[in-house]
Amino acid sequence: MATDAFEEIADTFDFLDDWEDRYRHVIDLGKAMPPLDDALKVPATKVDGCASQVWLHPSIEDGVVRFEGDSDAMIVKGLIAVLMALYNGVPVREVGQIDAAAELGRLGLNDHLSAQRSNGVRAMVERIRTVAAAA
Repeated sequence: MATDAFEEIADTFDFLDDWEDRYRHVIDLGKAMPPLDDALKVPATKVDGCASQVWLHPSIEDGVVRFEGDSDAMIVKGLIAVLMALYNGVPVREVGQIDAAAELGRLGLNDHLSAQRSNGVRAMVERIRTVAAAA
């Protein structure tokens, strides 16, 4: 049930043999993201449970989830980009049906992230789900 953007990332991961190359790709995805406006880096957008500073600014447009984000850690910024690919453009009613752990598992991220990073990813997913559920 992944978006085309997420499938593109999954295809790239299939092509990359080495985990170091995959790790660099995640970082490159983060580098390609536009920075989050500093005015949006406020306590209301900060995600608790992340080892790094993480901000997610979600919105619902025409019944569809959209969010932008930022982090002070490059790998986490890349993980935000992966989550954006997974969730941006998804109808609100379908957000809860996405098994983020399984989708990220397809990329091998579950096996290669520290426990703290994994907790941070879960916190980001929970924030996205909460916003969608409230819409």
